[in-house]
Amino acid sequence: MTSIASERPERFSVGRAFSNTFSVIGRSFVPLAAIVGLFSTLPALLYNIWSFRQIAKIAVPGASFEQSAMAGYGAVSMIAGLVLLILAFLAQAALVRATIEDLNGKRPSIGDCIQIALRSFLPTLGIGLVIIVAMFLVAMILTVITMAIPIVGGVIALLSLIPIAMWLISISVAVPVAVQERPGVFASISRSRALTKGSRWRIFALFLVLGIVAIGLQVVFTLLFQAAIASGGISTIGLIAAAIGSSLLSTIVSAVISVAIAVTYVELRQVREGTSVDELAEIFS
Repeated sequence: MTSIASERPERFSVGRAFSNTFSVIGRSFVPLAAIVGLFSTLPALLYNIWSFRQIAKIAVPGASFEQSAMAGYGAVSMIAGLVLLILAFLAQAALVRATIEDLNGKRPSIGDCIQIALRSFLPTLGIGLVIIVAMFLVAMILTVITMAIPIVGGVIALLSLIPIAMWLISISVAVPVAVQERPGVFASISRSRALTKGSRWRIFALFLVLGIVAIGLQVVFTLLFQAAIASGGISTIGLIAAAIGSSLLSTIVSAVISVAIAVTYVELRQVREGTSVDELAEIFS
């Protein structure tokens, strides 16, 4: 296994980032699978088994499902979603280490990657909370505007999707910065904005392609699950199979995006600063 070229590229390349993402996954599939299995697949599987059982009860014609049960389902789902999001950030931290090691021509160590993720837990969690709070406030503001002035507010909400997407792209490498450079939560976000400046539309194109593929796969899976219920319900074995399929799909997508974020960070460091992969790896030694 050899490291990628260390010469400084002129600009961020969507094709190179896309190719390096899947090259990393192909070369280091086993450690990557172990990391996402621990942080994502297993927790998602436990939640999905429970969730699909509740959905199946709701979907059965003539079945009664009390309002309190619905409220309980919503509360558990919200808590589970937050837990899974936190674990996803931890997985991304571990995958940053694995990606840099792979690109440097080494075989990532599962234990080492997990240690890096745990060491970076607080700043990673802080970045996640900043993003969640910011998106919640934006959603609340747009909801109020839309309700106050329906037509104009709807147009404003639609037009705001572009700047929101660009803001998310601008902070997309904040977790790799926090793991690699350890400057703190807000400094990591600021550093990410500096690194992505001038490359945001190309980064957007990369994640747009990955997002479209992910949405397409999710839609297909959802339609198949709904068709199974509509055809006469779904058995316990079917629920377990659906839960496993959904868990695998979500964690595979999450893993690909996390590796792509790490690859994007490495590429941006090379483009803007000429930093080689072996120099990036030195901080962990």
